[in-house]
Amino acid sequence: MAISQDFAPPFKLIAPYFIIGAISFVLSVAFLFGFDISNVTSMNSDTLSWVHIFLLGFVMMVILGAMAQLVPVVLEVGHFAVDLYYIIYPLLVIGTLLMSYGFFNSAALLPYGGIVVLISLLIFVVETFLTIKKVKKLNLVMMSVLLANIFLFLGLIFGILMALGYAGTINIDIGNLLKAHIYLVLAGYVGVTIMGMSLILLPMFWLSHSFSWKPVKLALSMISISVLFVMFAAIFENDILEYTGYIGTLVALGLYFYQIYIIYKTRVRLDNDIYLHSLLFSYGSLICILIMGIVYLIYPSTNILLTIGWVLFLGYITFIINGHLYKIIPFLVWYERFSPLIGKQKVPMLADMVPKKSAKFQFMFSGIGVVVVAFGIFFTSNDIFKGGVSFLFVGSVFMIKDLLYMINFKG
Repeated sequence: MAISQDFAPPFKLIAPYFIIGAISFVLSVAFLFGFDISNVTSMNSDTLSWVHIFLLGFVMMVILGAMAQLVPVVLEVGHFAVDLYYIIYPLLVIGTLLMSYGFFNSAALLPYGGIVVLISLLIFVVETFLTIKKVKKLNLVMMSVLLANIFLFLGLIFGILMALGYAGTINIDIGNLLKAHIYLVLAGYVGVTIMGMSLILLPMFWLSHSFSWKPVKLALSMISISVLFVMFAAIFENDILEYTGYIGTLVALGLYFYQIYIIYKTRVRLDNDIYLHSLLFSYGSLICILIMGIVYLIYPSTNILLTIGWVLFLGYITFIINGHLYKIIPFLVWYERFSPLIGKQKVPMLADMVPKKSAKFQFMFSGIGVVVVAFGIFFTSNDIFKGGVSFLFVGSVFMIKDLLYMINFKG
């Protein structure tokens, strides 16, 4: 797929999203030192606080920054109102802080934090829809962006209802709405976004070509239907719909993994770098999730479910995001800072802008941390859990150091 940088927004608009995301990642890992793993549940106030710091502060912040760059580039049209991105991230930061503190210490703040997050993400959703509207014909990637943003909007509605219920403002079954909220945001928005963006970034960075798109087309269809099944299952309390959605999601992830394998096999570029290592760890985590998911459907267990959540968040999502940051940031900085100098003076290569030794330390400490924590959760061992968190924290510090190095690279 041809990609043009002519419609890209200025990097100064994108950089705060990546920096705030990296800071939030460090803070979310530091927060884990206060956990007692024997008391952790999916509805525990500490868990809910941590999840929102991680997902809103890190995952969503980085994805929004990346989408601000990629959506107009892929569509080959300018943003409808690019300056709105200058207010999205401050609102998201405020809303995240209010919600996280609300879960942790003051439930009365939850509706206020939820409303601020809702406004922030609604601005993003509406701006994205209006940008997409400028295009006459949507391709597969942009269809995935459209679907992802619809799921995000629905997830926000369920999230606000849950915040109001958690604060005691309305009387609802939070447990059922939680399933819909999690699935709409994680599988619907994050999952579909990652699938769609993979169709751009992986072939671009690996120089892959002449491969079939059928597996990922089917995967996108299946995961979208599965998300709707789980959402309606939560509304109507239907176990058949719920488990059909879970099974469909596992099949969709399997098809997506097969698509990645196809792209990998047809690659031209063979760089054995931090990007490749991160993706291998990420997709290795995806295989573990698929296996544990099948086991969980047969032998339901809280420990298995919590371990699946951990590997999904820190193994799959974190490594695929961090791996791409080592490619995306040097490219954006190089294009804005050094491309005008071509032919006038010597300019650095993209690979020169990545701190290779530091990146290896980041990968090593983070990878060990994720694996050790997973064992700590599965065996309910605080000592193993805290040991893993220590490794992961060092890895997160290397990550933010590397990110700032790449952003400030002068040549």
